[in-house]
Amino acid sequence: MLTVDNINLHYGAAQALRGVSIIAPMGKITCVLGRNGVGKTSLLRAITGQHGLSAGSITFNDTQLNGMAPYNRAKHGIGFVPQGREVFPLLTVKENLESGYAPVARKDRFIPEDIFNLFPILRSMLGRRGGDLSGGQQQQLAIGRALVTRPKILVLDEPTEGIQPSIIKDIGRAIQYLRDSTGMAILLVEQYLDFCRELADHVYIMDRGEIVHEGPAETLDTPEARRHLTV
Repeated sequence: MLTVDNINLHYGAAQALRGVSIIAPMGKITCVLGRNGVGKTSLLRAITGQHGLSAGSITFNDTQLNGMAPYNRAKHGIGFVPQGREVFPLLTVKENLESGYAPVARKDRFIPEDIFNLFPILRSMLGRRGGDLSGGQQQQLAIGRALVTRPKILVLDEPTEGIQPSIIKDIGRAIQYLRDSTGMAILLVEQYLDFCRELADHVYIMDRGEIVHEGPAETLDTPEARRHLTV
């Protein structure tokens, strides 16, 4: 289980997170929603080690993550799919997937067959450059690359952004399959309300760097939740 306990995060004098606490249990999909600029990506930067905390703590399966470098967090089972995919455009699909080998033991340095079962298009494109893929195909590649690291928790930052509806459905089915078949924890940051409503077991809503609502996915339809999500 991932536990984020009362964390603050600053960029210089600007405070991006204010006393944020969330829990992402194993075998569950946890979704964090909110408008642009409310601190969602800052929260993921804190969890993945890309930015240090000003206060509070983050633990995963009883391991304290504070001060731990991002590559060591990957070794502890945190897989990250960044906003904008960030695939290597000049590397092939196969080479992009193999870049996920870095944090895993030598015996596990192979591409799991499950990745091709989830995203069959990747098998047929192994020799193509990452930069030649469509946005939706790149998103599938980015998720596949994270899965190569054998994560215990998969952290995704806006996986539906700029993606065609058919591939959004494929990604949703893949996330559900990973939860149900592997028992991994999934932490999903999104703005697409329907996507979270369909997938999430538990939701948090952020506004101005704080958690302002939490509850089951059904609570997204309450007036309290809606007022924090409308523009």
